[in-house]
Amino acid sequence: MSGGVVLFDYDNDGLIDVYLVNGSSLEILAGKAQPVRSRLFRNLGRGRFEDVTERAGVGGTGWGMGGCAADYDNDGWTDLYVTNFGRNVLYHNNGDGTFTDVTGRAGVGDPRWSTGAAWADYDRDGYVDLFVANYVAIDLENLPQLPAGSKYCQYRGIPVMCGPRGLRGAADALFHNNGDGTFTDVSRSAGVADEKEYYGLGAVWGDYDNDGDPALYVANDALPNYLYRNEGNGKFTEIGLSAGVAVDEDGKEQASMGVDFGDYDGDGRLDLYATNFSDEANALYRNEGRDFFREVTRRAGHFEPTWNYLGWATAFFDFDNDGDLDIYVVNGHVYPQVDRYPLNTKYRQRILLFENLGNGTFREVGLQAGLTGERCGRGGAYADLDNDGHLDLVVNNMDDAPLVLLNEGGNGNHWLRLALQGSKSNRSAVGARATVTVAGRRAIAEVKAGSSYMSQNELVLHFGLGAATRVDVLDIRWPSGLRERFENLPADRLYSHTEGKADLP
Repeated sequence: MSGGVVLFDYDNDGLIDVYLVNGSSLEILAGKAQPVRSRLFRNLGRGRFEDVTERAGVGGTGWGMGGCAADYDNDGWTDLYVTNFGRNVLYHNNGDGTFTDVTGRAGVGDPRWSTGAAWADYDRDGYVDLFVANYVAIDLENLPQLPAGSKYCQYRGIPVMCGPRGLRGAADALFHNNGDGTFTDVSRSAGVADEKEYYGLGAVWGDYDNDGDPALYVANDALPNYLYRNEGNGKFTEIGLSAGVAVDEDGKEQASMGVDFGDYDGDGRLDLYATNFSDEANALYRNEGRDFFREVTRRAGHFEPTWNYLGWATAFFDFDNDGDLDIYVVNGHVYPQVDRYPLNTKYRQRILLFENLGNGTFREVGLQAGLTGERCGRGGAYADLDNDGHLDLVVNNMDDAPLVLLNEGGNGNHWLRLALQGSKSNRSAVGARATVTVAGRRAIAEVKAGSSYMSQNELVLHFGLGAATRVDVLDIRWPSGLRERFENLPADRLYSHTEGKADLP
């Protein structure tokens, strides 16, 4: 199930660095094999990276799962949180190229099997808080014994590894940032404790109802997904079923992994995408407003292309800079046995790329875009690694080398990128929303710190502009409530802006 990809600029040099989370094995845990550490690669520019893991001190010794990054103490340096099978780790960025493990003092070392995690300032007090999804409660020294031939140990009649059904789940956690370097577990009081103990995998925050407060979506494996509406008073209400995003359009539970919010149809409301198991198809939920989403997977062209694939990492992103959000999906099966049978699926699978056609439908163009290789993918994230105005991909694979996929562009479309820094709001500007208007057409994006499958995209906001060479209007809504407007901005530039400053540089 490992591992995630975290793309963030840890040294503030303007280049996005790469953190790859690595898993482990029972042999390693037993001391019978050398540990495999996670890796931090510093972006040197011009397509080159340097492994700085040892110097930075972020290799870790646990069974890594995923991660997310944000400036939790507002000191100007992005910190890193890593989820594990076992105790999680919070690395404080010291600002000199090194990190310090502050997990104990911070109080965020959830000892369970943690998976997806995401930062957000849910109470808008100027400090990012932390949500952690947890998966299965399991003790390797006392493994549960399922009866021979259990349905939980079969896939389409083939004997496979067991779970997660038949096993006890692990409750999720929400840690409130106290503003002094410590956190308080507020899961129960906030209403996100997951008392049903579902099998959590993916998590993403987003203001789907446009009320200024970030809501939380949690992808659960083989059980209904959660949508927590933020009530604005420190509490949440779970509305997944009534909102139409807990199960598929036939009312069936799905094995969801990767998740993302994004406005694919340009109506100003955040829609949802979730990757699922093979024989289920991924799910695209269109936000209809008033706390309701409609599944449009079939009509949007995502049902048949994803049916035989097992999806993991995903995101809404504008890979061709034409002004609307496309979708990528990293795939790979969990059962090697599928290659021995005529099941119309594979263990190693290619990445799917869905081009948004601008009319509510998508076309799968992965092969045409050069995504031909088949691997057993898991985590993935996007960023402009080479600062050329085109979004690149980094993918982590099971028992294989990671992939760095550089977007060569080539269609001449224009773009605008926006790096935000909070002052009254949290320093990473997580939860800030930008809206660009070009020739009467609007596009929105929010700063997110954790999404996809146990991964994180860059914190920089990216807008494709098509043929337009200028942005007519840029509106920014900060978590603090401040709203700013800028007009007539030239395209093909990265703009850096601090909350409350008069002009964009």
